[in-house]
Amino acid sequence: MKAKLFYVLACLLFSMHAMAQIKISGKVTSASDGTAIPNTTVAIKGTSSGTIANVDGVYSLTVPNQNSVLVFSFTGFGTKEVVVGNQTTINVSLEVQVNTLSDLVVIGYGSVKKSDLTGAVASLKGEQVMDKPVPNISQALQGKVAGVDVNINSSAPGQAAKVRVRGIGSINSFVDPLYVVDGVAGVDANALNPNDIASIEVLKDASSTAIYGARGANGVIMITTKRGKAGPTQVSYQGDVNVSTLASHLPTLNSEQFVKVYNEAFANATKFDPDHGTWTPTAILDHEHFPLLFDENDKPLYNTNWEKETYKPAVSTSHQVNFQGGNDNLLYSASLGYLDQNGLMIESWFRRYSARATFDDQVKDWLKIGGALNIVSSTQRVVSDGNGSLNVPRMVTEEVPIVPVRYPDGKWAGNYDIPGLEGGPNPVQIAQNRYTLNNQLHTLGNFYMQFQITKDLNFKTDFGYDQISNKANFYSAGNLPHLSQDQAGIARITTDYRKYWQSENYLTYNKQFNNNNSLNAVVGISFLEYSNENALAETQNFLSDYFQWNSLAAGSVRNNITSETQPWSMNSYYGRVNYNLKNKYLFTATARYDGSSKFSKDNQFAFFPSVAAAWRVSEEDFLKNSKTINNLKIRASYGTSGNQEIGQFQYSPQYRPDQTVIGGANQPTLVPGYIGNPDLKWERSNQIDAGVELVMVDNRINLNVDYYNRKTSDLLLATPIPWSAGMFTSNVYKNIGEVRNTGLEVNLNTINIQKPNFTWSTTFVFATNKNEILTLNDGNADIFPGPNFLGQTNVLRVGQPIGSFYGMKRLGTYSTDEAAEAAKHSLLPGDRKYEYDANGNAVYDIIGRAYPKWTGTFSSTIKYKGWDFAFDIRFVQGVNTAAAFKHSVEDRQTLANSLATVLNAWTPENQNTHIAQVRSYKFTQDSHFDTWWVEDGSYIRGQNFTLGYTFPQGWMERSHIRKFRIYASVQNLFLITKYTGYDPEVDTFNFGYGANTGFSQNIDFFPYPRPRVWNLGVNLDF
Repeated sequence: MKAKLFYVLACLLFSMHAMAQIKISGKVTSASDGTAIPNTTVAIKGTSSGTIANVDGVYSLTVPNQNSVLVFSFTGFGTKEVVVGNQTTINVSLEVQVNTLSDLVVIGYGSVKKSDLTGAVASLKGEQVMDKPVPNISQALQGKVAGVDVNINSSAPGQAAKVRVRGIGSINSFVDPLYVVDGVAGVDANALNPNDIASIEVLKDASSTAIYGARGANGVIMITTKRGKAGPTQVSYQGDVNVSTLASHLPTLNSEQFVKVYNEAFANATKFDPDHGTWTPTAILDHEHFPLLFDENDKPLYNTNWEKETYKPAVSTSHQVNFQGGNDNLLYSASLGYLDQNGLMIESWFRRYSARATFDDQVKDWLKIGGALNIVSSTQRVVSDGNGSLNVPRMVTEEVPIVPVRYPDGKWAGNYDIPGLEGGPNPVQIAQNRYTLNNQLHTLGNFYMQFQITKDLNFKTDFGYDQISNKANFYSAGNLPHLSQDQAGIARITTDYRKYWQSENYLTYNKQFNNNNSLNAVVGISFLEYSNENALAETQNFLSDYFQWNSLAAGSVRNNITSETQPWSMNSYYGRVNYNLKNKYLFTATARYDGSSKFSKDNQFAFFPSVAAAWRVSEEDFLKNSKTINNLKIRASYGTSGNQEIGQFQYSPQYRPDQTVIGGANQPTLVPGYIGNPDLKWERSNQIDAGVELVMVDNRINLNVDYYNRKTSDLLLATPIPWSAGMFTSNVYKNIGEVRNTGLEVNLNTINIQKPNFTWSTTFVFATNKNEILTLNDGNADIFPGPNFLGQTNVLRVGQPIGSFYGMKRLGTYSTDEAAEAAKHSLLPGDRKYEYDANGNAVYDIIGRAYPKWTGTFSSTIKYKGWDFAFDIRFVQGVNTAAAFKHSVEDRQTLANSLATVLNAWTPENQNTHIAQVRSYKFTQDSHFDTWWVEDGSYIRGQNFTLGYTFPQGWMERSHIRKFRIYASVQNLFLITKYTGYDPEVDTFNFGYGANTGFSQNIDFFPYPRPRVWNLGVNLDF
């Protein structure tokens, strides 16, 4: 009886449930023209249930009861909610909505509506940043933001780009922007997985950066990572596979051409020999002398193309899984990522494993806690080290083509097999036997507590921690002539341990007094501490290559042991007030009081204020009802920020350890290292910014224009001191000099067509920058900062920009009719011809600039039903690139292989040329950094082209896939330039004067070539 009763009750409950459910169907259209909106999301509010309309905008689903609420949403249209009631057919029209003025923009210690911004802040969503496969955040930023110049100088796997915000404002100080990740400042953001980004804000003017005071002078890049979302757990996967290929070529002499030029060079030696002696080749290139390289007819047996042997197509993959979910109280997210990036150069690669987790918990009505933890482990195999030495990229060009990679017996071949040649190993041999493994473990995390003291007042305390452990293992095998053969192998281990913590504690007051007045105020205190410990140990002379760095004790020669610790700390007080009057007049005042251990006690603290105002003209009565202008805002700001990035203890005299011989034995000693300057104080940047924001035609035209003028004074400049001072360091830091950066920035976004099945939008980013040195030292004398290459390459001169190239002007070559003129300089016809002054001295002057006058990127996106197509074209104009590699491969015949350009060298029949007559290196004319090397570095690049397809939802209902998109893309599709090297965007020296590497920009001495990357990818949302 009980069983029967239970059965009846169960059937009754089931039938009641079935009766309660209601099947709803309908169509979603555009309110503007009535066309269907495909793939619209139709969700049941408060649940994880819902569906997606098909390509005709038609949907159907079952709801629990009449009280259910349907939520209709589609990108570019406003969201609409409808109560089911007694309806079974619900047709909905959505309004076009592209207004982003209410979007929240992250700024220092808070966020603000975009419409209420008074400063110059650019905002990017995560999908805008990661529209192409790149290994780090800096590369992803290229061409995205006006006024942010990004140089991808090396395409070695895992290599970061160089980022400059609004030019270079310092000479010796650090000039990179400050990266802030989820509130943790000073982070090495390039160590993170860029797929974890939710948004990026770039703070450019003093009003927005002053809240970071001493650390904001070079701009602030704020990164917000993905966090949890209320609702059922969402799972997504992004994966791609790509192939890198060599995008351009640097032609060198083939075997027959090399032998011809080699023999001609020795034949011409008689002409250039002051004694006019007869010269024969050091090595006679024929079968008799080299039977392994020439056949019986003295023809080369090999014609090795070293580019093809060294730069090979490389396959890379990337995988990312994200989890996001939560409820009204607890939000959580997690992600796992893996990157396997293989380089165009053989044996070069980068592996990265990343894991990340976040939570945000509303524990009580008055207490919210949360945090994030990122762990990234990576390994990079570097094979292109040693700029200027016989490294892989150099030997690709200099290795002679008449030798193979290996002889038939397996023995390595190289220039060293031919007497008289500069005997570098071949690049394949170097790549396999000389490299560095950079192992890095990066841990970044923060934990916060937010207390709601009153309705309008809250207090937040946030503790952030950033730790990076680096271990670089280097080994150069004992079989590499002129690199490590004489040392019988070189092993080196370098460790670098960086630890940083910060404590941010601040009150935030938000008050809406009435319809006309609102106030937001922040006041806080910050503590931070940074320490860096590094050590190096090197040994040489190994019995075999078996141990490498795994056992330094296996090397019998202890060559180098060093260690160093560099701590510093800061204590800061800050505040900001935002006042909104009538939603028309906006005012911001910011101040920060910073104290740093990098200065003496008398100069540790400095004050950095800023003010800003904005007028929303479109809210005035005469524009408020305009059908054309949706938003017009005029804003201006002025403020001061600082720079302290010159290293530690520069204010204090320093000693350095050394050794001396006493009693026939080495004894430790201390020697004067650095003279010190107790009067050192903060470098200061004062910046004026004026901007206009205009939104028109139903929010479809969005224009931002900014003008800025930034003057940096009290430069932390390393000024020379006499050697007689007896210091190891021949300079001392002083507050001397001024630099100005001015520029115009334009960002134009347009939605040209907005239809349910077809949209077309474009973006144009344009920026100019004029950099000028106003003052230097007491006498404003020129400073030559290096890097030196056959003399000075750069000059710092008042009235000129930082990054000015310095050298001689090459006029061509002396003709036979100019023999008398050539003789005045002890030269002959066929020698290079330079400009001289009236006294017969070579004229040295500024011959180019390393930074462009203007840059721009044009982007366009077209979407048709499930298809999408997008492209970016980048323009860089008014810049030079120094092809310093020409010295080695145009001016040194008989030592190594040459560029094919030497086939146009001077001959009696070809005298209108800039390339000197070939001759034995014994009688070569001195090379000089000159106008023949400093070329036009302007270019137009096909940066990124992407074609994608999103499958209709109906295809995937049974597989629980919410979204399925596949795409194909190509980066660096084309390059239009006059530059004769691999790529005009390059920096092969990577060191400079002090902490600023700006002086090596666009100096090309055998780079890692930039590839063309073909990519296939997939995005899945479950």
